[in-house]
Amino acid sequence: MARITVIGAGLNGLATALLLARDGHSITVLERDAGQPEGDADGQWQNWERPGVSQFRLPHIMQALWRRLMEQELPEVIDELERLGGIRFSPLDTLPPAVTGGSRPGDEDLRLMLARRPVVEGALATVAARTPGVTVRRGAKAEALVAAADASGVPHVNGVVIEGGETVPADLVVDAMGRNTTIDRMLAGIGAQRPQEQSEDLGFVYYCRHFRNETPRPVPSAIIFYEGMSLLWVPADENTFGLAFVAASNDRELRGLRDVQAWDRVAALIPDLVPLLAMSTPITDVQVMSGGPDRHRSFVVDGEPVATGVVAVGDSVVRTNPSLGRGSSIGMAQACVLRDVLREVGPDRPAELARRFAEVIDAVVGKMYRLTLEQDQNRMAEIQADIAGTPHPQASEAWTLQRGVRQMMMQEPDALRIFMRSALQVEAIDVAAIPPALRARIEAQEADGPGYPPAGPTRAQLLAAVAGADQPAESVA
Repeated sequence: MARITVIGAGLNGLATALLLARDGHSITVLERDAGQPEGDADGQWQNWERPGVSQFRLPHIMQALWRRLMEQELPEVIDELERLGGIRFSPLDTLPPAVTGGSRPGDEDLRLMLARRPVVEGALATVAARTPGVTVRRGAKAEALVAAADASGVPHVNGVVIEGGETVPADLVVDAMGRNTTIDRMLAGIGAQRPQEQSEDLGFVYYCRHFRNETPRPVPSAIIFYEGMSLLWVPADENTFGLAFVAASNDRELRGLRDVQAWDRVAALIPDLVPLLAMSTPITDVQVMSGGPDRHRSFVVDGEPVATGVVAVGDSVVRTNPSLGRGSSIGMAQACVLRDVLREVGPDRPAELARRFAEVIDAVVGKMYRLTLEQDQNRMAEIQADIAGTPHPQASEAWTLQRGVRQMMMQEPDALRIFMRSALQVEAIDVAAIPPALRARIEAQEADGPGYPPAGPTRAQLLAAVAGADQPAESVA
């Protein structure tokens, strides 16, 4: 059994700590932010300060994959989350039988967990606080790694220096610092090579608000495409839900969405939102977040670890477009991989551990990353064409089929389930598994290019609403 130091007490850092402690390891979690979760769900939402997590109060989707892995591996977290008001929920529950075709085997796979990010993290923190072998040190900012060169000259990490100069010894260090990780700087400080990185900043930006539904009713979980932007619906705990307009960062005309009045005017263009917002109270103003780059990193380059005694999980390794809600699921899958690899290869074989972990991580989450990147690339290409007023570019076969399935899912129960199982990370769309008759209808529908909801706003209407104009404008400076 090993002394393991996890840097970061976010969703993935705490999940990793709990999984490894269950196997008997001694875990110290270092968290830069001093604040702790206290009180009920609303208390955590209102009072818990997490300046180190820029997306702390933005919409989060705890996908079906996350829910399934948690139920299997850490069911006490689900219990705590439900105690705080989190809900196991299937998007099928919001649809009439005429759309779903009634209950079918496998529908149970489509359940999500509904909860705001502070509530999810609070549940994990509560379970961690009572778990033997886990010590969470808040207000302990990791500043540097401690290392000595092994026989091959590769730095071997054996501790972490925190702010103030204290060294926390470790047999293994786990970077769970998330999207703003400083691990590259720390590795450079011990003379290690930079991790290998594939990165593409596609330029998504999010204009988000949270609401409380005063007349509780099911709120759908969905992302809907419109001309030049998308709308993300994220139901959560305690009758709350998040809404985010997802646009391109270079779309100057839509930057006015950061203004509450402009945001409200655009929301009023979407028929399904009007009755919902009439029964809801906003609990945040508009919060703006850049999606940042889609990124995949490896700590093994050309078969050799950049350093031993250190690995990474979560957004530090694989980061994807937040609108698809896959970060927590991918992070949880990585935490399970680390637990399993440590059962096979202990920290006393550091080079072998580094190689094996990198190998299995790529096999397990590499495909998720590549599929997500392809979706992001195709959707941003459509948005850029909408901004320019040009035809949509030729899309990949997988994206074309996914778009077609999305467009048909309210008329075809088979299409509905194919889309849901892909969107909720149950399984990727298998082109060969689409029934031939359904595929023929999709291909016929896509002959003139992908369409947007007929009741949704056009690009001209969006620009006019943001600008406060009475009539759609051709362009808004």
